[in-house]
Amino acid sequence: MLINCAAYQDGRKLADIDIDSISDYVARPECFVWVALKDPDPDELAVMKHEFDLHELAIEDAQHGHQRPKIEEYGESLFAVMHTVEKDDDGELLIGEVDVFVGRNYVLSVRRNTRTGFQNVRARCEREPELLKEGSAFVLYALADDIVDRYFPIIDSLSSEIEALEDRIFERNDSAASRAIIQDLYSLKRRLVILQHHIAPLQEAISKFTGGRIPNICEGMQAYFRDVYDHLERIVRTIDGRREMVVTAVQVNLGMISLAEGEVTKRLGSFAALFAVPTMIAGIYGMNFEKIPELHYKYGYPLCLIVMLTVDIVLYWRFRKSNWL
Repeated sequence: MLINCAAYQDGRKLADIDIDSISDYVARPECFVWVALKDPDPDELAVMKHEFDLHELAIEDAQHGHQRPKIEEYGESLFAVMHTVEKDDDGELLIGEVDVFVGRNYVLSVRRNTRTGFQNVRARCEREPELLKEGSAFVLYALADDIVDRYFPIIDSLSSEIEALEDRIFERNDSAASRAIIQDLYSLKRRLVILQHHIAPLQEAISKFTGGRIPNICEGMQAYFRDVYDHLERIVRTIDGRREMVVTAVQVNLGMISLAEGEVTKRLGSFAALFAVPTMIAGIYGMNFEKIPELHYKYGYPLCLIVMLTVDIVLYWRFRKSNWL
């Protein structure tokens, strides 16, 4: 699906154009054309390949999708793959892909499985004609910057989930609640791993524009791409920190379960002791021996009960004082 197709010159939009006119504007050295596609079919990509003279391997990657985030050079053009991350209504992560072809006189962006478009990026570029004069390189930066900025709300929401789970850990929970906490922590860790898998490679790709040999198309844009790289570095470090927090939370939760089991064991042991002492005394006097002391004593029975009761009262007081009961 064609979303937008426009021509720009000297940082300003000339006009929205149709596909058949693309080659006319691309032929002008002072112009560049920006085309946006959504979930295109092979025929649409074939037309773009013809209009912009795109590399066969780059077209193949864009057509099949599911590429690792990367930036590759094909002669005087670039092919960038970036992943978008969104959340569905159930809080699960939705991974999309944006493929960007960049040449001296064109930008072709192809997005797949992405709910939110990039109309705001086009509007931003058109509001900044001084920067848009840089041409297609600035558009590539603006797209990358917007995609990276969309990662921050996802990270913030996962951080809020971690804080909520940490509060739940220290509440008095039964075994079912503790099991649910562990399941939620594992789900959170899985989503953090997914995030790192789709974000960390982009950091490595963007680093190509921040030092060393810079592609000719992006000369003069190093400072802008360095800003994107810094954001990615911050995000990756945050993800690593949140993963460590999840691991720690799992360990703390298991520790709390062990403490709760220990409390139950102490209570059971305390009640067992309260019954054990009277049972021992009663068992001794229940033996079939005639020479048991005080066996025929007139007040032996009530005295024995008093001793049992006194011992239990003392034990109960000690257990209560030690917080075992």
